Amino acid sequence: MAQVVDVRIESHTEEFTDEMKAKVLDWLDAIGEDAASTTANIVATIPLVKTGRLMNSFERAVVQDEQAVYIGTNVPYAKYHEFGTSRGIPAKHFLQAGATLHQSEYKQMLEDKLKE
Repeated sequence: MAQVVDVRIESHTEEFTDEMKAKVLDWLDAIGEDAASTTANIVATIPLVKTGRLMNSFERAVVQDEQAVYIGTNVPYAKYHEFGTSRGIPAKHFLQAGATLHQSEYKQMLEDKLKE
């Protein structure tokens, strides 16, 4: 007589996908925090620091729908120092440097986060 085996297949794709998305968002927040901090440290080394307003203004924002993190400041004169002006302010590119300086470490951070 043949034996009947009850086999049930369950999909956990949605839970897995949600967990991976949450890990990626955590990673984006962590690299955003690092990039904002790195940018502030770069600005601290530039002779333009007088009040510390710009240095203390860098923030990050994770945009879940885009799976992206943005680093920036609301200090109006930051753009003149980032990109320079035709009137003699040289470009300092502190935001660009802050966002890219630890790029290889960010890759490792993602790999570590996904292994958790």
